[in-house]
Amino acid sequence: MSGAVAGPVPESQISTRQGQRVVLAGTVLGVGLRPYVQRLASKLGLDGTARAVRGRLVIEVAGPPETLTSFVREVCEHAPPPATVREVVVVDLEGVVPGAGTGFHMVRTVVAEQSGALTSEADGLHPDLPTCAECMRELFDPADRRYRYPFLSCAACGPRASIIEGLPLDRARTAMAGFAMCAACEEEYADPRSRRFQAPAQACPTCGPRLRWRGASDQGLVRGDVGEDLREEEDALTAAVDLIAAGGILAVKSVGGYQLMCDATEPRTVARLRARKRRWTSAFPLMVADVDVARSIARISFAEEQLLTSAQRPTVLAPLRRTRLPIAGAGAGSDQIGLSLAPTPLHALLLHELDRPVVVTSGNQAEQPMVIADEEAMERLAGLADGFLLHDQPIRARGEESLCWVVAGRPSVLRRGRGLAQGALRLPVPARRPILAVGAQLAHTFALAADERIVVSPHVGDLANTTRLEVFEQDLAQLSSLTGITPEVVAHDLHPGYLASQYAGRWPASGRIAVQHHHAHVAACAAEHQVTRPFLGIAYDGLGVGDDGTYWGGEVLLADLRTYRRVGRFGMAPLPGGEAAIRRPVHMALGYLLGGERLGGAPIEPELIRAYTERLPDREIETVRRMVRGGVNSPVASSAARLMDAVASLLRLREDAAYEGEAATVLEAAARERREEELPWRVVTNDGVRVYDPTSTLAAVLAGVADGVPVGRLAAAFHATLTAVTLALCVDTGRESGVDVVCLSGSVFQNRLLTTSVVDALRLEGFEVFVPEQLPTNDGGVSFGQAAVAAARMATS
Repeated sequence: MSGAVAGPVPESQISTRQGQRVVLAGTVLGVGLRPYVQRLASKLGLDGTARAVRGRLVIEVAGPPETLTSFVREVCEHAPPPATVREVVVVDLEGVVPGAGTGFHMVRTVVAEQSGALTSEADGLHPDLPTCAECMRELFDPADRRYRYPFLSCAACGPRASIIEGLPLDRARTAMAGFAMCAACEEEYADPRSRRFQAPAQACPTCGPRLRWRGASDQGLVRGDVGEDLREEEDALTAAVDLIAAGGILAVKSVGGYQLMCDATEPRTVARLRARKRRWTSAFPLMVADVDVARSIARISFAEEQLLTSAQRPTVLAPLRRTRLPIAGAGAGSDQIGLSLAPTPLHALLLHELDRPVVVTSGNQAEQPMVIADEEAMERLAGLADGFLLHDQPIRARGEESLCWVVAGRPSVLRRGRGLAQGALRLPVPARRPILAVGAQLAHTFALAADERIVVSPHVGDLANTTRLEVFEQDLAQLSSLTGITPEVVAHDLHPGYLASQYAGRWPASGRIAVQHHHAHVAACAAEHQVTRPFLGIAYDGLGVGDDGTYWGGEVLLADLRTYRRVGRFGMAPLPGGEAAIRRPVHMALGYLLGGERLGGAPIEPELIRAYTERLPDREIETVRRMVRGGVNSPVASSAARLMDAVASLLRLREDAAYEGEAATVLEAAARERREEELPWRVVTNDGVRVYDPTSTLAAVLAGVADGVPVGRLAAAFHATLTAVTLALCVDTGRESGVDVVCLSGSVFQNRLLTTSVVDALRLEGFEVFVPEQLPTNDGGVSFGQAAVAAARMATS
């Protein structure tokens, strides 16, 4: 225990004392809330304790009733960012209450309650947090002893998850244990009145980590000072700034791993970074000095500004503004850009000196995990970076930046990373046995669940090779240790080719629960919003193995958390070349034109097909034709994402894609938020399932191109068509089933235009509509859905 002890309490006050247990839920651990609670309680003359229990903050406190009321109100309404109190439960204590005059203390270990309602548990998980306003003020205050110190932090900000080695969280169990505090830091660390009371990353220029510079071979791009030299502190920072200003690419050791940085306004530098990372077309995120600069680059709404400046400080995806400011980091064909403010003092110093937007992207080569170790960085990033800005604080766990956006009027997560990952969520149906949900393949995450608590891992990229699988296993071991969750059951996808599913195959059959990919998608949305009754799940996605062995991805499911029934789908088409068709939209278009599912409608006129194919090589067309007709490496799919790829190709927007979803991204950008009447479409019933037949829609797209209709109008009309189709499928099924709740999920709903349009249309028809907010709508949310389904099934077994 630690804390201040109050003085003698008057007899009159003792006679009116009351004891209460206050249980706070939300973002309440590892965010400086406990020191704040202790300072407030001591200021008010209250006695008691605060401890972490099952991801909550449990306060037992005693004092005059009116003072207790003020205490609870202050904690809930004025908790310092990034703490957020979402739930509060107050009950009167009976029997033994904190003694008068004993003071208020923080308890670092968790003790089981006799009632059994509270059980012993580790201190909870703590996400890395960006620099708070007070620390940022100190950073640029010449009179402060931490002036321009790149590693300053306090109890409310700084690294947590990336430096933690064990729980409960204190300095001895972090990577900071090797830095002996100076006398001044020791005093702050031990003083409950200080902002740095028990702050795990407490440091100053005298005793903390130190900045270092290491040059690298630059192949003639940047000469002179930037060579194989070593520098420290301000000299190191100056060398890094000079490198970026001269057009070089910097590798900087950040919170959670290495990043690559360069001048976002210099096309040749950004082109060099694209070539080195083999990232040819997708947009690079930008870091800017303040909101005014962000507004000059993108159209920032009030909600997006709130996200950008929030306590989690994520990268925010916003519509790109056509501006005179040259932004070379923008993606080809995309009208969205990711923007962030400086998350650390080091980034703030770099931006201050450079006075320009910079590209900030993960320090890794394509398909490889983010680099976190210094020696590994020197080896693996040598061909990417022209110089290295290092420091001597070890990184214990990797983590990328969080990515968020505002869609349908609500802030939502596209990627859980720094500031969000490791934060505990809640299952609507508690897990009877601890669960590991291994997730899918793309945008991989995994999840650990016990009782009602579930922790989703940070995003680590596509689980597409053995290197990433090894990282997954390492991260799993660490997260299991930190959460105290030892899984007894594994939930996994049906796809046998996923490395995550193969990992699950190591478990005994009695401990495995298979969850269909799109059921996991919509269940994740439902579980996040605590929906336990039946709902309509709209899963518009890439490819997921369905119950019938085909690929699904344009699905309407009548579901609950335990079961589902397919009640609607998109028409199927072959994928010539299998999943490789994802990177060749023209093959996807040929799949629909040459072998799309026949559902009784009029076929597309041969002249329209010929007008599309005449610009393609005859050999390629004939090869695809033989594959489709012979069923050679051409599995069929009902995927909404693949239909969007096909339309993008028909509109001649993309014939090849550098990454999955690129064609759909360009298709949305072409529509540019226009509102158009929908194209022709029809829904038929096939084997009791309503099926959207896209044939007439595709014919209308081809006819529009032949007639010279602007591509943007056709792109917008196609989006309107998908909205109309979705509404028809839901209205019919909802009327028959009596279900009026709709949950949307899947990678296609990363399309802002489509998502907003679908949500608005469904709500006008009286549906209660949910979209993912705390979890990604893409495959990054699948692990949460798998765990929710597994828990619900175990609860009824």
